[in-house]
This record gives sequence, C-alpha cells and structure tokens, in this order.
Amino acid sequence: MKKVLITGALGQIGSELVERLRKDLGKDNVIATDIREIEGSPVVTDGIFEILDCTGQQAMMDTAKKYEVDTIIHLASLLSATAEKHPQFAWNLNMTGLTNALETARELNLKYFSPSSIAAFGPSTPMDGTPQVTIQRPNTMYGVTKVAGELLCDYYHTKFGVDTRGVRFPGLISWKTLPGGGTTDYAVDIYYEAIKNGHYDSFIAQGTKMDMMYMDDAIDAIVDLMNAPEENLIDRNAFNITAMSFEPEEIAASIKKYMPEFTMGYDVDPVRQGIADSWPNYIDDTAARKQWGFNPKYDLDAMTKDMLEKLGEKLAKEA
Repeated sequence: MKKVLITGALGQIGSELVERLRKDLGKDNVIATDIREIEGSPVVTDGIFEILDCTGQQAMMDTAKKYEVDTIIHLASLLSATAEKHPQFAWNLNMTGLTNALETARELNLKYFSPSSIAAFGPSTPMDGTPQVTIQRPNTMYGVTKVAGELLCDYYHTKFGVDTRGVRFPGLISWKTLPGGGTTDYAVDIYYEAIKNGHYDSFIAQGTKMDMMYMDDAIDAIVDLMNAPEENLIDRNAFNITAMSFEPEEIAASIKKYMPEFTMGYDVDPVRQGIADSWPNYIDDTAARKQWGFNPKYDLDAMTKDMLEKLGEKLAKEA
C-alpha cells in the first residue's frame, strides 16, 4: 500500500483514515474523494481531494488511473438507520459503488479494502460469541448489502485474483466526526450531550448489548490488515473485530466516573431498537487476532476518558 484512493473520505471513518495515511504515506500519496465537498475540512484542504460519485464506473476508473494508485479503500456507503428510510437508494449506492470499486481494482490490478459490519448478522445468528463463519440472515437493507458485499469480494478474489480485504466493524465511536445515521450512534451522541447538557436520552433501550470500538483502534485495524502478508489471510474479506461490548447503562456509568452529575433517560426509537435487537451481543474476533495480529488498545473506561477530554476541548473551541 503506497498510493491510495479513498472513497467516502468525508465520512466518520474516512476523515480520520485520510489523516492517518497522509502521515504514513505522504500527502501526495493519498487521494481523498467524496460526492461533495465540505468547506474548511482538513480532508479537502490538507492534501489531494477530488469530487467523485462512486456510482459512476468510468469516473472511478479515470480517477484511479489519473493518480496511478495501487490501492482502493472503498468506504462510501449509506448506514443502517438511514438505509431503512431509503432502501432502494441504499441498495444502489452500496452495491453499485462496491461493484465499481471492485471492477476498478480488477482492471488495474489494485489492492482493495471495503468494510462490512455487524449488521451482516441477523436474528438467527448466534448472539453470544458470534463465530467468524456462521449463519447470516440480516433483516435490514444495510445488512443485506453488507452480506452481498462480503460474498462479492470473495468472488472477485477467487475468480479474478483481486487482493480483497475487509473487516466487520462494530459500532465506531469518535470525537472528531459525527456519525451519519447508524444504529450505534447513541454511543457517540451520549458524550456530546454529557458535555453540553449533562443529560442524555438514549434511543436504544436499557439492557441492549452491542459491540463497539474506539475510532483509533478501527483506523489501526484497517492499516494493519492492509499491511499484513497476504498468505496469512484465510478469512480475508469479513474479519470479525471488536474491542468492547456494552449496554447504554454501562456507558452512562463509565461517564459518571468522570462526570458524577451526568444523568441518562430513555426515548427509544423503535426502528433503531429493532435493528439493534437483531445484532449480536458480542462477537468472536479470534480469527483477526491470529491471522493478522488485531489487538485493540481501548476498553470502555479508557475510551470514555479520552472522549471526554478531546471532545471537551473541541466543543470549547467551537463555542
């Protein structure tokens, strides 16, 4: 991985991955792209940035050729809760964009990464210690596109020899960029509201356990997987990874260790609660740990401490 094209670069993952790879590879070796431009964003101002609609095959191919990249990291996607509101649009964006990225990788012989998600599991999946290989029958459009994407990446590897790689991300928590319509977003919202108002009403019900990960560990996971020797990878396109699993009341308790006055109530969103209920309580990430050394650094309390400090500084500057 020496010169990288990133789609969806202004999203929650992309904005931080671009920053990391510009440090690792140099600014001229990271081509950040998105369907729109955000004025003043470091993704746009601090290096190469191109407007790119990933549903256009020729545009993606032309951009990859223009910059002579050797790797595509395809992040552009509509997330779970938003995808349920716009299922046809979600299918078109998530699957057409994925196919175009894979075709570009095949045609130009590029290394390829795209993330899957715990949304690829469903109500019939084993909920506790969900195995690397297990039944996947999701009941959301986002989940359907993720399962289809995992299979398509496998196909492009076995049929065409494309070096495809990917992980199943849990909920991702970051202080730098707001999430964009996911079911696990409450675990980001809660920190913002704790600092701003000292109170949060969770749209996920008490007792609902879900896998989570701090963004620093997620970015490390992408970089480590892409740098891993190809011969070590057996489950190359959909590695289970997780750092922690908790219920809303557990993250609230963690915040109260640093902000004793914090309070939390519940205003449950039935759509996102239904999605959360169909996902595992916690997954087994043994394959990732064995095959490429996945090893997250943050547990719940370490993440909470860092989130409150960094987010507090950010909000103070914006005030």
